[in-house]
Amino acid sequence: MQKTRVYLSPGMFGFATLASLEYFEHFIRAIEERFRDRGRAVEIRVCEVHPTASILRRAAKLARLVDESAGDDGGPIHIIGHSTGGLDARLVASPTVRLPGNAHCRLGWTSRLRSVTTINTPHFGTPLAAFFATVSGQRLLYAVTALTVAGLKLGAPPLAAASALVAAFGRAQLGFLEIELIDRAIESFIRVLDDASSRELRAWLKLLRDDQGAIVQLMPEAMDLLHAGLQDRAGLRYQSVATYAPRNAVRDWVSALRSPWGAMSAAIFTALSNITARLNEHYPCRSHDGSIEQKLARVLGELPPPDANDGVVPLASQVWGELIWAGKADHLDIVGHFPGKGGHIDWLASGARFNRLRFDAVLDRIVTGMMAGEQSSVTEQAAPPRPVIETLAPERGDVEQAAAAASAIGAPPAGEPAA
Repeated sequence: MQKTRVYLSPGMFGFATLASLEYFEHFIRAIEERFRDRGRAVEIRVCEVHPTASILRRAAKLARLVDESAGDDGGPIHIIGHSTGGLDARLVASPTVRLPGNAHCRLGWTSRLRSVTTINTPHFGTPLAAFFATVSGQRLLYAVTALTVAGLKLGAPPLAAASALVAAFGRAQLGFLEIELIDRAIESFIRVLDDASSRELRAWLKLLRDDQGAIVQLMPEAMDLLHAGLQDRAGLRYQSVATYAPRNAVRDWVSALRSPWGAMSAAIFTALSNITARLNEHYPCRSHDGSIEQKLARVLGELPPPDANDGVVPLASQVWGELIWAGKADHLDIVGHFPGKGGHIDWLASGARFNRLRFDAVLDRIVTGMMAGEQSSVTEQAAPPRPVIETLAPERGDVEQAAAAASAIGAPPAGEPAA
């Protein structure tokens, strides 16, 4: 039996395994269940990419992983990218891509690629990247990353450190930031972990400091260049999942929750969401032809406000190809980090009220779309070749024969303009 291979490419806050925590644990399990129900063998791998390296560097790492692990059985390949990982997936799939090093020789498997799924991906950039590109923003990026790991591992990191982070967001938006205060908050998040996890997290934060190419590239002003050189692969299924958290729901939900940590978490989400909502009229994080708004309105039944976002990426920026699911969820909910049974942990209180029912609906749509990508490829390969009419320049003395042939197929005689 041919084995299907699925590759997950994480975003800026994602990873394969860190501090003994598997970021895509619930997501992988859900995909495996759906393939098993279909009697299909599947192998799922997570690409361990540099969190904030340039999209080109990240895509090269993804290309090498697939090339080294896809085997030679001819089985179908699918790529799912969360956040920045969706851009990695689109780049390796592009027929115009030029990857660095020997990675350009590692793309023979693209003939087996059947679908690219992007989830919460900033296809048109995000204002949050412009903020993280500042000196203050870089420091807060480290803190949010440390909080993500500590939050997912422990459920509720130190309140004092989270409180300092909330205060820091307020100061940074006013134009100044106490670096020492943020550094202490980061240390607080790290110290609550065990020794091995702390070492891994410190190494991860060092990676963020060493290379921040993707942060600059994800700025809305920079995305024009990506779109100018990136081309979709003909016949490949592109599908997307887009989410947003209602801005006015955070306060109501947390007040009902009556949890000190929930209130602190909601304040952090609100700070991130407010920055993400700062859209530039010249670079509005969406296409200019109105097609994205039409897709969103068709799926949601209404069009959310232009500044709707998941706390990290504007809603309209997340749409590419066929929009298979859109709804209320924050940036982490959608990959399994929401409250509920089965080990689901959610440190980001967004008020989206995402749950297992919606999660299952999203995964159903994703896997169904992957199957559709495989089926369309089979249909295309089975279809008889279309007749090709060669239009060669006639040899001297054969003009009359060429004119007669052209007339027979309904084309204008040589030398006359086409209608």
